[in-house]
Amino acid sequence: MAEVSALRKHPCPECGGDAEWNASKQALACPYCGTVIPWSEGEDPTGASIVEHDLESALASIPDDERGLREEKKSVRCESCRAISIFDPDRVAQRCDFCGSPSIVPADNLPDAITPESLLPAVVGNNQVRDQLRAWYRSRWWAPNKLKRAALTDTLHGVYLPYWTFDAHVDAEWTAESGYYYYVTESYTDSSGKSQTRRVRKIRWEDSAGSLSHFFDDDAVPGTVGVHLNLLRQVEPFPTLTDLKPYDPAFVRGWTVERYQIDLRQASETSRMQMESVIEQLCAREVPGDTHRNLQVDSLYQGRTFKHILVPIWLVTYTYGAKSYQVVVNGYTGKMAGEHPLSWVKITLAVIAGLLLLLVFFGLARGS
Repeated sequence: MAEVSALRKHPCPECGGDAEWNASKQALACPYCGTVIPWSEGEDPTGASIVEHDLESALASIPDDERGLREEKKSVRCESCRAISIFDPDRVAQRCDFCGSPSIVPADNLPDAITPESLLPAVVGNNQVRDQLRAWYRSRWWAPNKLKRAALTDTLHGVYLPYWTFDAHVDAEWTAESGYYYYVTESYTDSSGKSQTRRVRKIRWEDSAGSLSHFFDDDAVPGTVGVHLNLLRQVEPFPTLTDLKPYDPAFVRGWTVERYQIDLRQASETSRMQMESVIEQLCAREVPGDTHRNLQVDSLYQGRTFKHILVPIWLVTYTYGAKSYQVVVNGYTGKMAGEHPLSWVKITLAVIAGLLLLLVFFGLARGS
């Protein structure tokens, strides 16, 4: 299998600069003179297409795939966060794109990889993202003022992240105890010694069973270790069901591509757990009655397939104090999530102000 690769230069016909994929224009464009270079989807001569691969066969013996990203590559591994970045061969990397660490080493002797055959093209442009970032920083009330003034938009860069998607047809049988509420009247003696009555809820338990079928389409599992997972989950979903395109080198020119670090076996196990959780929830909804207990689900998975795809994000990584932070923007939907340091000065002043308000309140209450 070929390793994932990055891209040759695509020279601008006007100034000779390296053209990059411009998400706003949905075309190749020169970042130096602004020239838009004619390009049409599907001009890749390899005839790439979006294919669902049989999961069981792949796990037993990963098929050979010599296509890769079909152009020369350069790879570096970060010794801090372990992310492997792949980019233009003439670029000189000084720091990791994901955590900012300077501890990066060549990673040209990578083990064989399953290569992406499709991707979700970036459609959100960097100017739009920069405006979003400035507004986001201004709205972070508890962040240090120094951070808000800096806004850190200069570190913004586009990254294509590896994802796995899984399909499966699931037939599930379930058993449970269904609980039905009923009410009885009980007598009791209150604290004054008087006899009282009250309505008490009881539960009648009955055995129940059933079955259901469900089809999972493109259950997504990130293959990245470079982007903080909690942020990535906040900017999902990536609409892969209808908007994926066959891989074309033009889409990733000028962008960094991360090679997956969560392999197919790990990802398939994660997907299986995600599917099991959904199936259990669906079965729980099928249980009759007012409540239930001891739900047991037996699932049969058939027709499990997978795809390895790339999805776009815009990423800001910065260090404040001794800690690294990230801000992530979905390159297709524009949804944003981020981390930032807290200003303990602001928090302390807020606590003091709150205590003063409480003292004033209690003082007025006593005075009245």
